[in-house]
Amino acid sequence: MLKSLCRRALNPAIMMTYCSLSYPKAARNVLAAALVAIVAMPDAAAQNAPKKYLSAAESDPLKMGWMQGFPPPPSKVLRVEDGSFMQFPALRWSVVHMRQMLPSVNVPAGLGAPGPLPTALDTERIDALTFQPWGAAKPMTWQASLAENYTDGMLIMHRGKIVYERYFGALTPTDVHAVMSLTKSFTGTLAAMLVAEGKLDETRTVASYMPELQKSGFGDATVRQVMDMTTGLKYSEEYADPKAEVWQFSAAGNPFKPQGYTGPNGYYAYLETVKKQGQHGEAFGYRTINADALGWIIARASGQSVAELLSERVWRKIGAEQAAFYQVDGLGTPFAGGGLNAGLRDLARFGELIRNEGRYQGQQLLPAATVQDIRKGGSKAAFAKSGHPELKGWSYRDMWWMTENAHGAFAARGVYGQTIYIDPAAEMVLVRLASHPVAANAANDPTSLPAYEAVAEYLMKQK
Repeated sequence: MLKSLCRRALNPAIMMTYCSLSYPKAARNVLAAALVAIVAMPDAAAQNAPKKYLSAAESDPLKMGWMQGFPPPPSKVLRVEDGSFMQFPALRWSVVHMRQMLPSVNVPAGLGAPGPLPTALDTERIDALTFQPWGAAKPMTWQASLAENYTDGMLIMHRGKIVYERYFGALTPTDVHAVMSLTKSFTGTLAAMLVAEGKLDETRTVASYMPELQKSGFGDATVRQVMDMTTGLKYSEEYADPKAEVWQFSAAGNPFKPQGYTGPNGYYAYLETVKKQGQHGEAFGYRTINADALGWIIARASGQSVAELLSERVWRKIGAEQAAFYQVDGLGTPFAGGGLNAGLRDLARFGELIRNEGRYQGQQLLPAATVQDIRKGGSKAAFAKSGHPELKGWSYRDMWWMTENAHGAFAARGVYGQTIYIDPAAEMVLVRLASHPVAANAANDPTSLPAYEAVAEYLMKQK
């Protein structure tokens, strides 16, 4: 049972932690039980199945009492070793407390006072907005969509001012939250920044920067192909396949190696084993290993890890209120594909930096060319080959998702509902942190993307 469940889990950050098939036999049934609630539905038919999860109100982590007390009651203790910390509904507590569970590295915010965030709240009118969810017969209110999508935090900025800010579950303004694969857009932004500054040549091969990857499938790919995930690699994230390469990647990144493990140790070591399959540049293929390869390239080109570079160039400059952090592998390497944890307001500051083409409160922190390149979008033809029929007409560039809608909106996205959604036409930055029970954005997009468009249309009518 454990093998079947682990192979179906959609989040590499979870798998690297405890989906090792080398655990002692005695622990397997416990691990299997812990995985049941985080297994994502593998196909459209399953996603349309009747709801089987506790509601947002029923699964409120504070009401459920996870890890409360000195010590907590045994029934409320969550652990890494048995996977219970990422089992829904406990997941709703853990996404705000990852540092208590996993090793990490800091992204310092600096010693100065946090930068101001002007506020002009319009909560009641935004809560009352209605929109039509995809495939639904009836409209839904904005407020109802928050609970439907297990929202932990929602913040909307319009023309640089906070017009909406709400917190739910375990998240408060002073907490940080796991952002999952939204991390990739930070990695892509740092790479685009280095390209704009002439410190990284996107036309060069990966091997020219990383001789260690010369014999791997990455060797003859260009840096641009890695940035846009159009590499041709023998790497499957098909979790129903027991031979999928994602299992070796997950085991290599697992900071808690089971006894007897003999595979690659750490993300970098695993990347050296990746084989080529197909031609680079032909199709978009969402593979987490591209982000970790790009994190390594960034470190080599800049002389700093992604955590150090993000702190120096962004986090210390935008007046962040809190330090962020990355989860790391057993060697201390930041998980550039999904390990960032940050506060809601600081993510909004980052979004505002991107919306304004690298300029933040009067200072040009990133070259404008960085964001101009992101907004160019990627190949729609390449994206169409990726198997995302629900995202028709979208593209992918610099590890950002380009909606290609009339407003030119683009987004950073992560499983369980993490989002930084930027609508340039509406002058809007929207940040959502969430703990949806299904680890696939397809589960919440129908009640999220049309909601974002509705609030953007509303804000465009405001003076």
